Amino acid sequence: MNLKIMIPNKIIWDDAVSRIAADGISGAFGILPNHIDFVEALEPGILVLQTESGEKTFGALDRGILIKQGDDVLISAINAV
Repeated sequence: MNLKIMIPNKIIWDDAVSRIAADGISGAFGILPNHIDFVEALEPGILVLQTESGEKTFGALDRGILIKQGDDVLISAINAV
């Protein structure tokens, strides 16, 4: 999956991942390749990414929105590190 994480003034992440775990307004969820397309409002929390090489990476997100469409996952947040 191609993941792009954006905040108002820059792109934080733009790379391929094999797994995503995040906190939405309806609870924690995970995304794997071929997951159904959807949109979810994100709560402040920890984002867990697994790169295609198997390495886990962690990030922190403020409120935002996640859009999963095809192989693309876009996250737009107020703030992220």
